[in-house]
Amino acid sequence: MPAKTGVHQQSRRSHLVRAVVASAIGTSIEWYDFFIYGAAAALVFPSRFFPRSDPFTGTLLAFSTYFVGFAARPVGAAIFGHFGDRIGRKTSLIATLLLMGLSTAAVGLVPGYDRIGVWGAVLLTVARALQGIGVGGEWGGSVLMAAEWGDKSRRGFLTSWTQFAAPAGMVLANGALGAMTYLSGPGFLVWGWRVPFLLSLGLVAVGFYIRTGILETPVFARLRSEGRIERTPVVEVLRRNWREVVLTALVRTGQQTPFYIFTTYVLTYGTHRLGLPQGLVLEFVMIQALASLVTIPLFGFLSDIAGRRRITAIGCAAMIVFPFLYFRLLDSRRTGLVFAAIVLGLPIQDLQYGPQAALIAESFPARLRYSGSSLGYQLASITAGGPAPLIALWLFERYQSSTAVAAYVSVSAAISLAALWLLPDRSAADLEAD
Repeated sequence: MPAKTGVHQQSRRSHLVRAVVASAIGTSIEWYDFFIYGAAAALVFPSRFFPRSDPFTGTLLAFSTYFVGFAARPVGAAIFGHFGDRIGRKTSLIATLLLMGLSTAAVGLVPGYDRIGVWGAVLLTVARALQGIGVGGEWGGSVLMAAEWGDKSRRGFLTSWTQFAAPAGMVLANGALGAMTYLSGPGFLVWGWRVPFLLSLGLVAVGFYIRTGILETPVFARLRSEGRIERTPVVEVLRRNWREVVLTALVRTGQQTPFYIFTTYVLTYGTHRLGLPQGLVLEFVMIQALASLVTIPLFGFLSDIAGRRRITAIGCAAMIVFPFLYFRLLDSRRTGLVFAAIVLGLPIQDLQYGPQAALIAESFPARLRYSGSSLGYQLASITAGGPAPLIALWLFERYQSSTAVAAYVSVSAAISLAALWLLPDRSAADLEAD
């Protein structure tokens, strides 16, 4: 018996490692797809697809197509949450990867305004919506692959590797754009920007190969063997766990808002408002993403020791104060201070982001977990992440002051802190329990 137990533990450990690696790499590829659009919306789309608008209106329109992807994410959460709780985590993960890759490659093929006029923007919007549906369904499956193969003593650390994929995808996206800016030179706005989108097909092939090699989680396998599969998981989770759905969405507010201010809006603010070189801002944003690759698993690990709620609460409190310092440093236009502001941005929000995956997954019962955690996580895309660059643009245009934008980020963090206090602590819960 001890020998069999040892073999079982060794086999489970092997499957856990494969599941975590598959989640991190596959999700990195999907975030690459999502972020490449955001960077292009800030730097390329205003001139290529909205050339007749003034700079502010063109950027606003470009970010509007960007927002469509966020609006579509809860739709993806509902669609793939249903299938993830009905037919399995693995199948949904593969489907979302393919959807993201094909829609991203399609963006790289859309003709500009000079070729098909306004229809270019329409096609961009459709492709962006498909991107949003894909990434909206993907996160829940990736997190559950790691959480349901692991044990509760390391749940924060294991699931943080899915969060790790966001800055990893950003590094890939900005790196691809930076390389093409250098290689294509003056042709970047004509054809160079398209290449990173088309490269998505190769990355998806890699992710597909990795994800087809993993097994279904033991939690879902047991649910299926015991006949405990819910027929309408999305309906049931909204009926039974609507409070957790709302609170987890609000908990994300103080992280989602600054994330897209620090990674997307800063590209526009730094280049258009402060007159900083585009390449310099992109380089600083990439360095902050590299720093985030370290701090996300670090804070996930610390959440297993000190508690997820405590680490998250510290992150919310820090984000109430930090935005005012962030914009003051940016507005100095001094390279060293701008560098410090940008590079500190993501690591500080990682106090919330690192433990977040485990915090949300633990809030829902096993047979409704894919649907509930996906909806809670992705609804914040509509209320916080998606509107953030648009609201920041409007606030600065209205008040001509970065303090208004800083206050907006600060209030978002205060909302998260209040929601965290109301959300029950289930970090000690058995993930197989209903």
